[in-house]
Amino acid sequence: MATVVGATLAACAVGPDYHTPAPPAGERFTPEPLPDQTVSTPGMPGTAGASQQFVVARDIPGEWWSLFHCAPLDALIREALANSPNLAAAQAALRQARENLNAEVGSALYPAINAQVGATREKISGLAFGATSGSTEFNLYNASVNVSYSLDLFGGARRELEALRAQIDYQQYQWQAAYLALTANLVTASVREASLRAQIAATEQIAADQAQQLELLTRQFDLGGVSQTAVLAQRTTLAQTRATLPPLQQALDQTRHQIAVLAGKPPSDTSLPQFQLSDFSLPQTLPVSLPSALVRQRPDILAADALLHQASAKIGVAAAAMYPQLNLTASYGAQALTPAGLFRSGSTVWSLGAALLQPIFRGGQLSAQKRAAVAAYDQAGAQYQQTVLLAFQNVADSLRALDNDARALAAQAEAADAARNSLALSEQQYRLGGVSYLALLDAQRQYQQTVVALVQAQAARYADTAALFQATGGGWWNAPQPPDVKPAFKTQAKSAAPAGSEQ
Repeated sequence: MATVVGATLAACAVGPDYHTPAPPAGERFTPEPLPDQTVSTPGMPGTAGASQQFVVARDIPGEWWSLFHCAPLDALIREALANSPNLAAAQAALRQARENLNAEVGSALYPAINAQVGATREKISGLAFGATSGSTEFNLYNASVNVSYSLDLFGGARRELEALRAQIDYQQYQWQAAYLALTANLVTASVREASLRAQIAATEQIAADQAQQLELLTRQFDLGGVSQTAVLAQRTTLAQTRATLPPLQQALDQTRHQIAVLAGKPPSDTSLPQFQLSDFSLPQTLPVSLPSALVRQRPDILAADALLHQASAKIGVAAAAMYPQLNLTASYGAQALTPAGLFRSGSTVWSLGAALLQPIFRGGQLSAQKRAAVAAYDQAGAQYQQTVLLAFQNVADSLRALDNDARALAAQAEAADAARNSLALSEQQYRLGGVSYLALLDAQRQYQQTVVALVQAQAARYADTAALFQATGGGWWNAPQPPDVKPAFKTQAKSAAPAGSEQ
């Protein structure tokens, strides 16, 4: 009955019908066109100096981190996806949203049917029936089935269900956002760990070289070959170099702790892999989504769209409350003075009823509630626009960063090569008495700075590559989903036609 009535009155739902906002116009994220590929830096270890090619409208693999070809990272992410409390909480929130919808469907679309059995002991006065005195005591037993149904004449219940479905969409995309953030954070943290290890190794090697130089100078000073000033200057340089190690070690420890927690483990866990820059291969083909496709890929944009849809449905709920409400009731049962009498003829009772409620005066309450719902929709719309703009900024920043990272690495490699040659020449000239020891110290400092900067420049390319995959949605529509998430996601993602899916 409820389904038939609901289908008949479907066209009567008041309030706006929701439509996702149109994507921003434009075919690129940056003011100037991107180059087809980044510059390369020959002579770098592995693929660290390779050129990266930008491919527009190419689909993104679901397990995008596998493009780094790092087996320990793959294993770590699989473990984190299975153990992450954040993902577990997001899945629980999704289940809650679905059950809230199931509960509302039961109360909004179907009649409420209740069975009732009761017994009372009563005493009534004869005055109630016109007698001058006396009272009567008796037992009253009843059994009945009661049915009630509210006709959704103006779609208030259907709009409420629409809002709850939008809430499910929101929780689904919140799960996907947590999934994407977890994987991206693990990749960037692993790269940061590898970078810090390389910086520590380079700094320790420089300190060892400086300690060897200090030992040589000390012997020369004992023989009267150099001044004490040269020895003190070298000792100072060595101390300054060693002073940079504790902050680097502290950053490494904090990164390791972060990786453990992201993987769902305590910081004291000792089973985590140790990452080196040589473990990673730089992806040389980078998919770049079209702006019109990005709004259908980013989980945060899709979540903001779901909230906007929910706010639109709430306007319909508030509008329907201003119209008449029709409630139908029916009951059938028996009343008797003894339990056995419930089954005798003549004990049957029944009732049918209908009630029409039309709000007339509420002191402006209903109008204010509708205006509040409209204001909430305007707020959600503004937040959606801001989310889209920030997403476009993320992509633009990542694209420019990758181009600049490649140029910075080339420049740092050139600087490191020049500093290495300068140091070698300064050492040779110092042994021949051609330059002062201060000139040699300056060459050592320059070399130390370029070695560490070169490591940082390599790591920046890996980290910003991961940032681009995250900014473009991470290919979640191609990734395997848990059973309680998969159905809705696969349907919506395919209809969204993400970048490159038509190629």
